[in-house]
Amino acid sequence: MGVKLRDLVHPETLHLSDLKGKRIAIDAYNMLYQFLATIRQADGQPFTDPQGHVTGHLVGLLYRTASMLERGVLPAYVFDGKPSDLKSSTLRARALVKERAQQAWDDALAAGDLELARKKAAQTSRLTREVVADAQALLEAMGVPWVQAPSEGEAQAAFMARRGDVWAAASEDYDTLLFGAKRLLRGLGAARSATRGEDAPVEYLEVEKVLQALGIAQEELILVGVLVGTDFNEGVRGIGPKKAMKLVLEHKGWRETLALAGADPDALEVVRDLFLRPSTTEDYRLRWGGHDEAKLRALLVEGHGFAEDRVRKVVDRLPKGPPPSGTQTSLEAFG
Repeated sequence: MGVKLRDLVHPETLHLSDLKGKRIAIDAYNMLYQFLATIRQADGQPFTDPQGHVTGHLVGLLYRTASMLERGVLPAYVFDGKPSDLKSSTLRARALVKERAQQAWDDALAAGDLELARKKAAQTSRLTREVVADAQALLEAMGVPWVQAPSEGEAQAAFMARRGDVWAAASEDYDTLLFGAKRLLRGLGAARSATRGEDAPVEYLEVEKVLQALGIAQEELILVGVLVGTDFNEGVRGIGPKKAMKLVLEHKGWRETLALAGADPDALEVVRDLFLRPSTTEDYRLRWGGHDEAKLRALLVEGHGFAEDRVRKVVDRLPKGPPPSGTQTSLEAFG
């Protein structure tokens, strides 16, 4: 979900080839949900292995990560930790959406409406411990680092970008900008074009340019998000992105702006603090190594019934050893 800022920002367009040599901190849960939602059968049923375990996330993660590595992009996946208590209402709402989508999926199947069934099925996706553990095992076998965030994955990815340990954070959620990421990439999990064999374009936003274009500061961007609504608070009734911007552009500050909008500044202080000082960790090491073919085969072919020839084709595309900049600790050389 995340904060709705699409109408306020104007992203540039990049392709994977533009990201060669750059480290990217990827919101892992965000991308895995995309794979679980989109990699399904015609009736919406998830792809599974002979034991009935869901495999769509592994298919997406394998091919998309291979595409990045093949082009010299250095992904580092960041996994969510314990969600903030402020997110409880959002999580309850999401659970309700999944329940309703499940019923709508069943009804669509009964009616023979496969198009609607597949659409509703996508909304029922769930990340289980097994799904996460398999994803982490796959990344390790591919020689790709992953980071365990103490709380929100996009907050940790933004923190890594601010430190210069990665060039950008990648997520579909604009919340990443509120967490202070220097650069945000959206659409990195999109599949390669089936018709032209080209990678789908990636949206690129640089937070300084966003703030300059809007005429506001970072804390005012957070204020816009709080007025509209984030994963951690409900927005003010009747206020969308454009109306929120109009209020914030008066530059009256946090308390007066929220009061004018009919919100309680004191009650929302904790949300601002969460974006300004989120729970993050410096306890990570970004190192890209060569893949382990034996581990890939054990996990995918022997463990989940993947066709050996398909796995072999992907393995053949992977770099044979660590990338030249895979152990670098700073991105200053990349500009």
